[in-house]
Amino acid sequence: MTVASCSQTVSGTAQRAQPDVPDPDRSYGYNHDRCGLLADDTVQQTMDADHIVRPYSGAVCQYVLTRGDGPVDVTFSWFETGSLDRERDLADERGARITDTVVERHPAFLARRDVTGAACSATAAAGPGVLSWWVQLREPAGGDPCVDAEKLLAATLQAEM
Repeated sequence: MTVASCSQTVSGTAQRAQPDVPDPDRSYGYNHDRCGLLADDTVQQTMDADHIVRPYSGAVCQYVLTRGDGPVDVTFSWFETGSLDRERDLADERGARITDTVVERHPAFLARRDVTGAACSATAAAGPGVLSWWVQLREPAGGDPCVDAEKLLAATLQAEM
């Protein structure tokens, strides 16, 4: 009995598969007085804040919160035609420490940059574009802004329309 075998050598470098973005047609823009599908009280609860003010709403929403560890500035943005790679490159150019992650099944990254206080953005590919929550703690000893940014990002990605 004779056994024949076939083998083939493939050149190149193995790369991790890139997951598809869940809900590729979903909109995360400003709608029904909500930023990133979140009502102000949801942002306030997620951040464990005592008080919240939203001085600006639109393609970008800005918040000023107060809580026990001091004032916190928060910004939400959604770029319908953006890309995760472009946002990562911009964060890298600005000197941020970048950590790749996955949030609610969405490819994402955290970008920490402590220049004028402790600051971090959590950014994910979502819908047809990219969304981001940026958190800056005015009191540097106030905690970890990346934890807060990631919680807001997860809440947005879990939100119902």
